[in-house]
Amino acid sequence: MKVLVVGSGGREHALCHGIAKSPRLRRLICAPGNPGIEGLAETAPVAADDVPGLVALARKEQVDLVVVGPEAPLALGLADALRAEGIACFGPSRAAAEIESSKAFAKELMKRAKIPTATFGTFEDVDSALAFAAEWGGRVAVKADGLAAGKGVIVCGSMEEARRALETMLVEKAFGEAGRRVVVEERLEGQEASVIALVDGRDVRLLAPAQDHKRLLDGDLGPNTGGMGAYSPAPIVDEATLERVRREILLPAVAQLAAEGREFRGALYAGLMITAEGPKVIEFNCRMGDPETQPIVVRLEDDLLELMEAAANGRMGPGAIAFDERAAMTVVLAAEGYPGKVRKGDRIDGIAEAEADPEVIVFHAGTARRDDELVTAGGRVLGVTALGATLKEARERAYRACEKIRFEGMQYRRDIGHHVLGQEQR
Repeated sequence: MKVLVVGSGGREHALCHGIAKSPRLRRLICAPGNPGIEGLAETAPVAADDVPGLVALARKEQVDLVVVGPEAPLALGLADALRAEGIACFGPSRAAAEIESSKAFAKELMKRAKIPTATFGTFEDVDSALAFAAEWGGRVAVKADGLAAGKGVIVCGSMEEARRALETMLVEKAFGEAGRRVVVEERLEGQEASVIALVDGRDVRLLAPAQDHKRLLDGDLGPNTGGMGAYSPAPIVDEATLERVRREILLPAVAQLAAEGREFRGALYAGLMITAEGPKVIEFNCRMGDPETQPIVVRLEDDLLELMEAAANGRMGPGAIAFDERAAMTVVLAAEGYPGKVRKGDRIDGIAEAEADPEVIVFHAGTARRDDELVTAGGRVLGVTALGATLKEARERAYRACEKIRFEGMQYRRDIGHHVLGQEQR
């Protein structure tokens, strides 16, 4: 098969890594790709949000399957444009992708499908939103309705924090059009986890659960980010909980979307809070998570390309997916200033030394080539990923590898996995 992967981040590097293992693969292209992906695939200088350019590339190269990594091109209708040309796409239609591109739509869909989630309201003015927040004593989450690169959520612990969050989004327009409307919801208590399903329009097959770390700083402090690290499996999601997620959350969401003429084919990501009452949905995404994809893919034993091709063509069927029993952890190395204005152009050293351990893979996210040097080119720069017999061993291996990598202003959390392993600092 000829395959085109769309995107340029750590998730796409991991997807290329997984797809490249398939005996069915004949040729792999990534647009636009990154320097790490160049060792696995041909890269093409077409931006991930250039829908006509990507369709033209897929047609020119006569690819059999397009795998879409990020949410933006899906929200722009890339999957629809490809299918109109008879090209199979692992990724939902624009209508189905609204489950991520509009948080208000997602919450209303959950209500219609009776999917467990937080009590919520949707608002366009500060005063009415504050009145709702007051019902919860200000302990709410304020979310930009539209796409905000994983950063459009402010978790509040008081009315003053809620007021500030609402003014940031609705008055100061910090998230632009994405924050023109906000969802305000009660804060759920528990541990967060991620469960991603491969979906063929009707059936779901679950990937191994993972746990992400959204906050920038150790101890889950600081601003929200796109994700500072992740590990898989997530012990908080035991087999009974995973079955509840499949039965009470993922299958009803897929069925509701189909009933509303929004058939979903691709990866459906459920961001969950594991509460005392059971799993509840914090958010849905219409694609694989980043950085959860990295530890999940390195543990995957089944053929990723075969699974994605079957989902894209509506013939996947149910069943379990095989994973390595070992644990995997990813630690994100970020640039100075992330998640705000980031420093770019600094030389990166030490990746070869880190990967001297055969159980370590360094996935590129925000990197670029400058002459003969590898330099920083984004907020999240690298995802250092390690396998281990236990999560503790994977963590120790990942942090040993992190210590070998250097670039000016490098920052990273030193407590990834603390929910399971405690607050031990590395």
